Amino acid sequence: MIDDGRPIFLQIAEMIENSIIDGSLAEEAQVPSTNELAAFHRINPATAGKGLGHLVADGILYKKRGIGMFVTTGARDALRFRRRERFAEQYVTPLVAEARKLGLGPDEIMGMISDRAAAPAPASREGAR
Repeated sequence: MIDDGRPIFLQIAEMIENSIIDGSLAEEAQVPSTNELAAFHRINPATAGKGLGHLVADGILYKKRGIGMFVTTGARDALRFRRRERFAEQYVTPLVAEARKLGLGPDEIMGMISDRAAAPAPASREGAR
């Protein structure tokens, strides 16, 4: 899980964000403690704490003194909004720019997307072995 070259604390924060988005961590639910995250991922507790702190600073988690960290009400919607914005910046904007270079119109782009969305997912490399 933790190994993609990005700082580990950001990976921890993203894992918690993913759990909030997919509903496995509900709003107002308690999140794993710094020590639990550190033990599970075999990382330094300070690194786990930095990941949690990042989410507190972003307003996704809040602290209850002496009890732990909890998911903020509205966190799921906020995360989905941010991720959609990031998705548009990372994927849609470059796609539209390349489509313009190729002279593709919106209908052609939508047709390509629809065709690929309807196609079966390619087999993973693991399954091919």
